[in-house]
Amino acid sequence: MSVDVLTFGLNHVSAPVSVRERVSFPLDVLKPALAGLRSAFGSAVREAAILSTCNRTEVYCAADPGVGARLPAWLAEFNRLEAGILIPHVYQYQRNDAVRHAFRVASGLDSMVLGEPQILGQMKSAVRAAEEAGTLGTLLHQLFQRTFSVAKEVRSQTAIGAHSVSMAAAAVRLAERVLGDLSQASVLFIGAGEMIELCATHFGAARPRRMAVANRTVERAEILAGRFDARTLKLSELPKHLAEYDVIASCTASSLPILGLGMVERAARARRHRPMVMVDLAVPRDIEAEAGRLADVYLYTVDDLGRMVQSGADARRAAVVQAEAIIETRVQNFMHWMSQREIVPAIIDFQRSADALRLAELDRARRLLARGEDPQAVLDQLAHGLTQKFMHGPLTALNRSEGAERQQLLALLPRLTPESGTRRR
Repeated sequence: MSVDVLTFGLNHVSAPVSVRERVSFPLDVLKPALAGLRSAFGSAVREAAILSTCNRTEVYCAADPGVGARLPAWLAEFNRLEAGILIPHVYQYQRNDAVRHAFRVASGLDSMVLGEPQILGQMKSAVRAAEEAGTLGTLLHQLFQRTFSVAKEVRSQTAIGAHSVSMAAAAVRLAERVLGDLSQASVLFIGAGEMIELCATHFGAARPRRMAVANRTVERAEILAGRFDARTLKLSELPKHLAEYDVIASCTASSLPILGLGMVERAARARRHRPMVMVDLAVPRDIEAEAGRLADVYLYTVDDLGRMVQSGADARRAAVVQAEAIIETRVQNFMHWMSQREIVPAIIDFQRSADALRLAELDRARRLLARGEDPQAVLDQLAHGLTQKFMHGPLTALNRSEGAERQQLLALLPRLTPESGTRRR
């Protein structure tokens, strides 16, 4: 039976964090999960690997056709989640679509942050876990090796990661312009919605010294903070702690400013001329506009970030088109490798049958020679016997065929007929 390569899962586009967090796999759970998958499906799932990040959970398989329809239910059951909650958010790809998806994920084209490089390292960790669990075989090994190669090619030949691609990415660039390296910076996020989640992803990639999340609902702040190893604050604690942070990114649904001029002024004074970057992503604004007039306070609004994002739009479009073209070529290469791999068992069987015929005819010729038969006659009989036996299968199939099938066989026959030594020369 042929084997399909397939992937299924959910990501930041298909599912909210409230669903994603319920099917995420910490590294120490990956091996038991892979063992559970193999136990549930037996040999129907030949190979498997699980990629789990804060933005996606995906299972890659080499499996028998038809297995894909049952996999989402397994994912729900393994995580003690009702299938009806999970399945509406799940996507699934097979064969060339699955290969294309893997290539796009590793290249950063399917990320919340377009072109972000962290996903490649996360994918390599997933492959190592599958190797250690013993669920990585020839097909997935080849798929992932080519996936890593494609990602490297996309990053080296395109500018996919060289331009700001979102408000959050622009916020990081602006903070770096003021503060330089952010590895020693403290970053405070006010809010816990999608925009702040995206900001945390971008700033987290810069590995700041510490991060904190302040939100009106403490539970939501704790969920987001837990994903980025950050601390949490109550909004009422902001006046006391604001001066501790070099970067403040805010995006709430408040109808009134959360950070007033007086609060920011006191924080700036306490910082003693150390610069403070404030990014206001909210509409209406979370930070009073007058705060931007204070010395050493760099306040950026949605409009400021929008102009920066727009400046890289043309370069981004060109990079994405170029990246997709590279990926499409590599998908076709992999599918060609897969199709070649699928016919190997048939070729081996055919060679074994041919070898059995050869040995039978040789044995018959040796017996005739041992009885003193004329060598030339024996050679003629050997050649005639081999020819008849090799022709028997195709000619029988041709004689038994009718209509369209016969026309197909007639068209194939010249291509399957061995060339004579004279014709080759």
